[in-house]
Amino acid sequence: MEIFGDTATVYRDFATEAYGSACFREWALGVAGDPDVLAWLQTLPERKRQANLVFAAARWHGVPAPGPYAALRDALLGDEGPIRATILERATQTNEVGRLATFYPAFASLGTRPLALLEVGASAGLCLYPDRYLIRWTFPDGGTQETDPVGPLLECATTGEVPEWALAPVVWRAGVDLAPVDVTDDEAVRWLETMVWPEQEERRERLRRAVEIARADPPYLVRGDLLERLPALVEQAPPDATLVVFHSAVIAYLEHAQRARFAAMMTGMVADGRCHWVSNEGPRVLPDLVPPGVEIPFGRFVLAVDGSPVALTHGHGAELDWL
Repeated sequence: MEIFGDTATVYRDFATEAYGSACFREWALGVAGDPDVLAWLQTLPERKRQANLVFAAARWHGVPAPGPYAALRDALLGDEGPIRATILERATQTNEVGRLATFYPAFASLGTRPLALLEVGASAGLCLYPDRYLIRWTFPDGGTQETDPVGPLLECATTGEVPEWALAPVVWRAGVDLAPVDVTDDEAVRWLETMVWPEQEERRERLRRAVEIARADPPYLVRGDLLERLPALVEQAPPDATLVVFHSAVIAYLEHAQRARFAAMMTGMVADGRCHWVSNEGPRVLPDLVPPGVEIPFGRFVLAVDGSPVALTHGHGAELDWL
């Protein structure tokens, strides 16, 4: 996933990645081939032109989805301000808890000491609860492996065995975000639901269950720029816990120079023994974490632990392919 660059190319790439939504594929291809809509998008800041955000804002203001591209086109070109204002005010914050099925093995591999989880780009912090779900991995031969049944089911297909490490107790949950989402705010939660692609009712229901879990035990979320706030937040973690800084589909929203700065900061903190680093990002986002000689299918993320790639993952956590 790349949000910067030629707008038509970004939308064509999104159409390829949006294999879970026929509506969004149609919309993205429509935008990519529509000079008038592309010109409208060019009046927005570059980071605000991304398909997920624009489509969600349009839906927020009544554009039906699933629905024809013509309705989206008419809404954008006829917008008198509300859609643009929503795009400028809000952010892409999908907070997909399905990714916990790919994070769980990485977290569990870090030892038996209690865990302190710190999410970068946390949104509502819904991915801070790997211990509150029943996670089931399915192998190519149909066999399965799962965690203890403690909550809603998350399912993930995997090409290799998931090590049977038990997740250590989670004793601290925190996150940093430019605009943290308050799970007790019904309108904020409605925006999260709008971010879920239109045909994906299962994901929408999973989000609702995740919100219930977070409302029962709200995480500690800090507002601010991750590059500025993260070091101090790291120091707040319990000293007797294993601190894990993690993120997924977040660093793509940083400018290229900021991505390099973030990677250098994390590499330094890992080297100093201040934390572990678990990342799950597209191959073009953190290219130094891409394993040499490995062909990465379009739309897949690279899961890495402390800067070493360990698996390729589906963007919403549905697949885990060990390297």
